[in-house]
Amino acid sequence: MKTTVTFPSNGLAIAGILFTPDDHTGDRLPAVVVGHPGGGVKEQSPTTYGEHLARAGFAVLVFDAAYQGESEGEPRGTEDPSQRAEDVRAAVSHLGARPEIDPDRIGALGICASGGYVPYAAQTDRRIKAVATVSAGDFGKVVREGIDGEQDPAVLDAVLAQSGEMRTAEARGEPPHRVPWVPDEMRYSESRQDRETWEFYRTARGAHPRAGGTRLVRDLGRVALHDSFAMMRLLAPRPLLMIAGSEAETAHHSREAVAAATGPAELCIIEGATHVDLYDRDEYVTPAVRKLIAFYGEHLAV
Repeated sequence: MKTTVTFPSNGLAIAGILFTPDDHTGDRLPAVVVGHPGGGVKEQSPTTYGEHLARAGFAVLVFDAAYQGESEGEPRGTEDPSQRAEDVRAAVSHLGARPEIDPDRIGALGICASGGYVPYAAQTDRRIKAVATVSAGDFGKVVREGIDGEQDPAVLDAVLAQSGEMRTAEARGEPPHRVPWVPDEMRYSESRQDRETWEFYRTARGAHPRAGGTRLVRDLGRVALHDSFAMMRLLAPRPLLMIAGSEAETAHHSREAVAAATGPAELCIIEGATHVDLYDRDEYVTPAVRKLIAFYGEHLAV
């Protein structure tokens, strides 16, 4: 069953979809909150995973981040790590208040950028009993160091200078300066992840009219400060599962986060998969889902 829902996050109405098992008997359900990739929307990879988990007996809440998709917030396309984490907490609050959900059996799943935001939110939100990620990426680390961790420091210096200039321009009354989430040049990038990101968002493979739009240049200044995994020790004793493709350029993010965890933590590598393969390719999504079902089944059981 699929239900459209809204819930508040810092005074903004967040748009979500709640998936529940078709054979739900009325007993309170274990539930999972699912966050979307940077530039993505709830109808893409979150729904892919949400439908699988609902068929396995979980309630699943997928949602658009504030300022993005169908959720409220201006200016559109704002990327604010603090707000993104608050959206996760707000989604947990919404689930915990619903009569069909067991508030003591709520987990969370983050995909791509949400694979950073979800663990970050869960570090201090003890209502989240089990944390998992798929193709996790710490967006702050990407801005600071590049996808592969080898970015020239001069790139960050330029980004921070431009971010500041854009803030001053807005103070003068100019409109926010925007750039595409998925620019055309990504199609020809040396990075396989860039090329596959372009394919997913800009072709029939995964395109959605509310996804892959524009973002604000000045946001990168605050994103650069964000460190998703700095306080991973606070997750303990709750369990962590991080799923990454063996060919993913971001796989080192998951390895580093698992190494930083002090509680039960597992890194699951899907052989042959890239970062974007795990968004939608059945041959890679299927084993990832199987692992997630087992993980949540064990840790959200009665």
